Amino acid sequence: MKAFFCLLTLAFITLASVNIRAAEITVFAAASLTDSLKEIAAGYEKTSGDKITFNFGASSTLARQIDAGAPADIFFSADEAQMDGLAKKDLIDPATRKSRLGNMLVVVIATDSTLQINSASDLTNAAVKQIALADPKAVPAGVYAKAWLTQQQLWPAIEPKVVPTENVRGALAAVESGNVEAGVVYKTDAGISKKVKVAYEVSAKDAPDISYPMALVKESKQPDAAKDFLNYLDSQEAGDIFKKFGFILRD
Repeated sequence: MKAFFCLLTLAFITLASVNIRAAEITVFAAASLTDSLKEIAAGYEKTSGDKITFNFGASSTLARQIDAGAPADIFFSADEAQMDGLAKKDLIDPATRKSRLGNMLVVVIATDSTLQINSASDLTNAAVKQIALADPKAVPAGVYAKAWLTQQQLWPAIEPKVVPTENVRGALAAVESGNVEAGVVYKTDAGISKKVKVAYEVSAKDAPDISYPMALVKESKQPDAAKDFLNYLDSQEAGDIFKKFGFILRD
């Protein structure tokens, strides 16, 4: 009986020790990272004991929330500009900042659509009445899309057709629902949908440089645990999952 109580006491001590060590890490991340990060976090939670919670959305919206004091431990942006904005305000730890991923832009249409998009200029055709983009004034996916279409000297002709959405997943949903004829999204977003197909892939030579930086937020309540998760996001294990979802790993 004495041995039983000793074992029971040891079990309680061990459980209490685990609970003390466990941390809840809040990650503010671009909407396009939703599926990959959820899978990465599920594996990490099992081995670390920490809990990973996410706030997914447009990087511009997330940056504003962090600037306003929203509790975040890690920011994982879909562009450098939003991270730069927080860095200028001394809101991220520069020593932890890294450009982790790249992506590509694609034009998507509904799976049953008969539209032929063989070049960027085809988006100016009368058959394409509306084009969904993440808000090109602020949201990275939309900013990238506008930069590409501007480089192609097509933005003035296409701008009147643009239906801006809250984030890139909103643009994808607009195409999936049939509310627009086409949308410009990341290749990774097109890859997770069975309701759209890629009509045109923007070539690397024409595409803007798409970069996803990640960093520790200076006001993190769990900086050590957050740094551990950042290191894991930079690991080969996490990289394999990012690649599975179509992201490009950056050095």
